[in-house]
Amino acid sequence: MKRLMHTFYVLVLICFLLISFRNTFAQTGDVMNSSDLKLALDKLNVLGSVLYVAAHPDDENNGLLAYFAKGKLLRTGYLSLTRGDGGQNLIGSEQGDLLGVIRTQELLAARRIDGAEQYFSRAIDFGFSKSADETFRFWGKQKILSDVVWVIRKFRPDVIITRFHGTKEDGHGNHTASEILAAEAFKLAGNPNAFPEQLKYVKPWQPKRIFWNAWVPLLEREHSDLSKFIKVDVGVYNPLLGKSYPEIAAISRSMHKTQGFGSSPQFGEQINYFSLTDGSPANYGLFDGVDLTWNRVKGGATVGQILKEADEKFNPEHPDEIIPLLLKAFNELSRIKDDYWVPLKKKELADVIRSCAGIYIQSIASDYSAIPGQTVSITSEIINRSIYPFELKKVVTTDQVNQNFADKKLEKENIIKINSEVKIPRNAEYSQPYWLVHKHSLGDYVVNDQTLIGKAENNPPLMTTFVVSAGNQDLDFSIPVYYEWNDPVAGEKIRPFIIVPPVAINIEIKNYIFPTDSTRKINVTLTANSNNVSGILKLIVPKSWNIEPAEQNFSIPQKHDVAPFTFTVKPPSSSSDVLCTAQADVGNKVISQGMTTISYSHIPTQTVFPPAEARLLRLNINKVVSNIGYIMGPGDDVPQCLEELGYKVSMLSNKDIENGNLSKYDAIITGVRVFNTNPDMVYEQPKLLDYVNNGGTLIVQYNKNFGLVTDKIGPYPFHISAKRITDETSMVNFIDPASPILNFPNKITDKDFDGWIQERGIYFADQWDQHYKTVIECRDPGEDELPGGLIYTKYGKGVFIYTGYVWFRELPAGVPGAYRLFVNLISAGKSPGI
Repeated sequence: MKRLMHTFYVLVLICFLLISFRNTFAQTGDVMNSSDLKLALDKLNVLGSVLYVAAHPDDENNGLLAYFAKGKLLRTGYLSLTRGDGGQNLIGSEQGDLLGVIRTQELLAARRIDGAEQYFSRAIDFGFSKSADETFRFWGKQKILSDVVWVIRKFRPDVIITRFHGTKEDGHGNHTASEILAAEAFKLAGNPNAFPEQLKYVKPWQPKRIFWNAWVPLLEREHSDLSKFIKVDVGVYNPLLGKSYPEIAAISRSMHKTQGFGSSPQFGEQINYFSLTDGSPANYGLFDGVDLTWNRVKGGATVGQILKEADEKFNPEHPDEIIPLLLKAFNELSRIKDDYWVPLKKKELADVIRSCAGIYIQSIASDYSAIPGQTVSITSEIINRSIYPFELKKVVTTDQVNQNFADKKLEKENIIKINSEVKIPRNAEYSQPYWLVHKHSLGDYVVNDQTLIGKAENNPPLMTTFVVSAGNQDLDFSIPVYYEWNDPVAGEKIRPFIIVPPVAINIEIKNYIFPTDSTRKINVTLTANSNNVSGILKLIVPKSWNIEPAEQNFSIPQKHDVAPFTFTVKPPSSSSDVLCTAQADVGNKVISQGMTTISYSHIPTQTVFPPAEARLLRLNINKVVSNIGYIMGPGDDVPQCLEELGYKVSMLSNKDIENGNLSKYDAIITGVRVFNTNPDMVYEQPKLLDYVNNGGTLIVQYNKNFGLVTDKIGPYPFHISAKRITDETSMVNFIDPASPILNFPNKITDKDFDGWIQERGIYFADQWDQHYKTVIECRDPGEDELPGGLIYTKYGKGVFIYTGYVWFRELPAGVPGAYRLFVNLISAGKSPGI
């Protein structure tokens, strides 16, 4: 009965820990609870690995990863070729590189829940792709193939599993490309003649076999003979965790918050089917013929026997009783010559020993940031909650000024604090995500250090190692240095320690639009990252633009203080598109980095240092209206872009639509996916159509064709499809060159479609009532023209427009022609010929 009550307690505890705020973040000094400790003990005797390969964040099979990592206790990895940079963001306005940073951390948060490891290639998610050939044109096939080979050689999987299977059923060119690359890398990873430059760091490795994780709906459609597939039921329940693997998967998948993938658990049997695509035949299971025991390592049998004995004697109420056996196994591991399993298992074993002893460690910096050359105060703490006689020999932090040789006994419940000073090297690199250090192309990141390729994130800039002796054995417990504070509501909070430039320069907006040759102000803020920072601030632009003053002196006394500066810019009289770079001269350093902090509750705080620059656009553009209402969807920067043109933009709430005076707005614009994400739009849309009927202009930006809160978006029926134009350079044909949309108040020409980014448009209309008119059409290579990206109709006294063209990308990117055409849409209600 006592053991049953304890088990119940453990199950309740683990359910809590699975959603614990602190445990959303990795690498704190917490110890494992009894359930996790039992699983970790069992895992010490499992020597097998599996790598799952797909294209994007969200492509992984979370239930299968949890099954492998927490059920079969295999070393489990997910290789996502991209970081999801090209998608949309449902929780904020970050796009592109910043979205990739968030989704990287979302994947890491998911892995901390399902137990797998996370890897990436240098490929960039450049948006939807219709074929693998197109994908490879952007990525560079050989470059990304080398990355997949590299990850295989580093991870050494026994089995590889692909999410996709290389056909049109994959639904995305990136998906198909991921299967092609995995299949080719499977053959090449064991060949020493393939990418031989990698062999300076790794050895060739040939996995046993590679499978396709087949999709049940596809198998059913094709009436496949399921008896020919290997089957795995991932729906089983794990009593140690108090959850089934699909339940864990639901929590894990819900970390993909930027994609709106909050998931509810599914219960019962969940069969996964696997089709062998290459490698040794498998008749019964995925790991047929793979030795998953210590017998695969020469001299490992003894270690396996000792660990088995420790596992059998494990008492969750007194886990420290097996520490002598664990230390014996650690000592045996030190005798074995092996470059893969022994280092991995020694690290796992050290963590198990620490948790059996309840040894908690932490290393806290006095601030969350420091500049190169600065000294940082570190407080490191260790406490032993067991009776086992450990001794603390020393505590060492990266770049520590003086060594701390403690030589102190770790008495039970006696906390030891070590204060130290760290001198950040003057040549230390800033904590920029390594894949963003160099300017990249549209398709792939520039990473020149081979050892960084594949890694999910940077190594922490400061690590603290506690050297603890136990008997005749030294154990190293390492942890990143982080910053900790107390929030009155949330309690303890932490964030990573980072290295930053002396000052960060942030220009207020990305694009400054000059519709006339009048001057305007550019606001720049300097954030001091150290005390007593002084220097000269200047904006650098081509000579055709005039900046006053040419430079400004600054002196900021306190760290974290922000100082504002204003420059007056006069544009040239003719059209011009230039880059404005802000530069701060601080001593002998020239700084031209901004600093962007990304803070969401489900991921650790992230800091990115983008170039301190903005585009200056002198546009010849005519405007005839001024007052705009905007209904925000999940988030975009279109309102700010319109304000740059001089429009007065008011953000409209549901209450404003319901009760406000809409007639004061010359145009009302709905943000992206409003009709997917705002359930109240089913009630508000009739109000908006009344606004149109009475003379207003309503512009509806793209919505997905599924999950619409209402299908009565326009005054007359039209159907939104999944059709899109992924080629941003595709030729645009003018269906009706005389249309007021193309002529008022700005004459639109072919040149207005130059310089578009990522894609032309998404979720075009494919059917519409005869009242609607079309204006332009374009097509992807080998496909039919799509005219449904922009349809409009007169309704009563006003105008309704639906547009799938990606204004939410083009306007923030400063595409001149996109501004000119969007102004025409806003002005449609004033056009005399519409």
